[in-house]
Amino acid sequence: MSKPGATGLTRIIHATRYSMQGFRAGLKHEAALRQELLLGIVLTLLAFAVSESVIELVLLILLPWLTFAVEILNSAIEAVVDRFGDEYHELSGRAKDLGSAAVFVLLVLTAFTWLAFLIA
Repeated sequence: MSKPGATGLTRIIHATRYSMQGFRAGLKHEAALRQELLLGIVLTLLAFAVSESVIELVLLILLPWLTFAVEILNSAIEAVVDRFGDEYHELSGRAKDLGSAAVFVLLVLTAFTWLAFLIA
């Protein structure tokens, strides 16, 4: 059974509004998100300058923006965990650490890809 609510174009408009609220909240409250947004913009502009094929361009642009997207998810995890209080709980710490690890993996992949491209 589906959840009642808006459908069609109205649902898309509402979803877009919620997404924009998420971007605004994330950029207001999360320094890492602001830093990775700046990194995504800079690397996107550089990708257009240094790539020699469409495949290279896509790869050099895709990874920083995937990192940004995962940072949004990590920030959401942190917000949910923090909502339930400041006291330490092993599962809360694990959830936050796993979200951070996911961002770290993408940052390493992004750095590795850019270094491999610039060295080759």
